[in-house]
Amino acid sequence: MQIYLAIDIGASSGRHILGCVENGRIRTKEIYRFPNKAVLKNGHLCWDLESLWDHILEGMHQCKEYGLIPGSVGVDTWGTDFVLLDSENKVLGDAVAYRDARTAGMDAVVEEQMDPETLYRRTGIQKQIFNTIYQLTALKQQSPELLAHAARFLMIPDYFHFRMTGVQTNEYTNASTTQLVKAGETAWDRGLIRQLGLPDAIFGDVSMPGTLLGGLTPEVCERVGFNCRVVLPATHDTGSAVLAVPAAGEKNFLYISSGTWSLLGTENPDVCATPAARAANFTNEGGYEKRYRFLKNIMGSWMIQSVRNENGKKQTFDELCDLAEKAKNFQSLLDVNDPSFLAPESMTEAIREYCRRSGQAVPQTLGEVMSCIYRSLACSYAETVRQMEEVTGRRFSGLYIVGGGSKDWYLNRLTAQAVGLPVFAGPAEATAVGNLLAQMLYEKEFPNAAEARACVRRSFEIRKVEK
Repeated sequence: MQIYLAIDIGASSGRHILGCVENGRIRTKEIYRFPNKAVLKNGHLCWDLESLWDHILEGMHQCKEYGLIPGSVGVDTWGTDFVLLDSENKVLGDAVAYRDARTAGMDAVVEEQMDPETLYRRTGIQKQIFNTIYQLTALKQQSPELLAHAARFLMIPDYFHFRMTGVQTNEYTNASTTQLVKAGETAWDRGLIRQLGLPDAIFGDVSMPGTLLGGLTPEVCERVGFNCRVVLPATHDTGSAVLAVPAAGEKNFLYISSGTWSLLGTENPDVCATPAARAANFTNEGGYEKRYRFLKNIMGSWMIQSVRNENGKKQTFDELCDLAEKAKNFQSLLDVNDPSFLAPESMTEAIREYCRRSGQAVPQTLGEVMSCIYRSLACSYAETVRQMEEVTGRRFSGLYIVGGGSKDWYLNRLTAQAVGLPVFAGPAEATAVGNLLAQMLYEKEFPNAAEARACVRRSFEIRKVEK
């Protein structure tokens, strides 16, 4: 029986999860968990790559300690962030995080080179100020010497795969989040790259999920105690999560990959980059088997996590739900995608200031703040579903909530009430499961993605959410 290892790194934590197929079901075991946090460095919010790399190796070593040696491994992370390597494969500068303020105003700089309508038509990607296109533009404006000395551009999981194997490649699903890949293709838009004055040569080949990179380097083998294959999953965490949506056989389903962000969308066989899609700010990110994740980024549990942290984590998430339910009659609503909520010094004060600015009642108690967040998220989901139906001309059969947010009973209930569709929740570790599925598909455990999804439905508790 083959064992597989998914290394799933999110913006607040990472985990090593082993998986196998046994008696027609997927079995998983968490082997290692570690924290992750952007830290202030040289005036910017940055990722600590060396700490993350140490945790990757330690988690792999734990597999050896437990006597559970994987036959293959893959890494997934969030999107848009990257590193630049010099000619000696050393990192240039810092791995600046997407929430950093360096991209402020960079959309205007890009628009001087290409109008927004053309940019959307060429890439199919929704405008988000933290997209890689704006990060690279900021780098060109603020630290041009780094781009001048760069030999290679790698997204964060590409970099870790390189350190595992010595192989440099750009995995497709994460590359698509850069807003620099051609819509409908699996290649960089090199004309766009050159038009923006970025060095074309640093962007290498694009590889699809399911690509075998090779084995571990001798140095990594010595550190972790074994060798195994490295197989690319959908390295963008949402791409992996969507592969694990248990909608076997359904064509008109919606999903929410619910975590720090809420990614609400559907799967399309083709890019939808119409004026109506652009006006509604939908994106067309790459998915497994070159299916397109037609979705909208919505500010998810980031707001909830931030308020909880500001209160010293005194309440559990369930207790916050209870407080929100008790204050359910508090009527103020937020535009959860307002830029003021991206990285405020205080989320609580940002919420109160938004309510003042919009002429609404200002939440005073923690329960009112939480009710405001939960109800606003559910309303945003319902509005996005309505827009999705208008833009696609489709009617959807149900909504699947996967990821950590699938355990948030109160938000799920509000969502079911708001969207008016059957809502199903689970699995909670969808990203890691999707990572495992890509490796399993490479090894022919399943004939195709549809059969893999059917196995997810058999293997994990999928709960129908009651209104």
